[in-house]
Amino acid sequence: MYSIWHEKCPICHEGNAFLTPAKYDIKNFHKMAIRCSHCNHKFEIEGGFWQGAMYVSYGLTVAISITTFITTYLIYPETDAWYHILLISIVSLLFAPLNYRWSRMIWMNMFSSFKAQKMN
Repeated sequence: MYSIWHEKCPICHEGNAFLTPAKYDIKNFHKMAIRCSHCNHKFEIEGGFWQGAMYVSYGLTVAISITTFITTYLIYPETDAWYHILLISIVSLLFAPLNYRWSRMIWMNMFSSFKAQKMN
């Protein structure tokens, strides 16, 4: 969970996975390092590796949409369906950069595990 939340290398928890920490920098939020700057772990294990992150992204989007709907319905139970659709669309767009990063970090952590470095 640490490496996902802090966007760090899943192996050493030291190197940054993304080149910029700014999640809403439209031009650079998606740019990833090729290797960890600390342990030299290659983030993209094989060609097409990140395609699996799309499934994680879909799951996150569904969870965000359901949470938005339930929250809105509990606060305003008399609203029309178009209001729910509009609000879910806006919230999904606002979460898109976070969703992109979280899905890649979750996917990467499914195939890599933390290895504690021994102190000298």
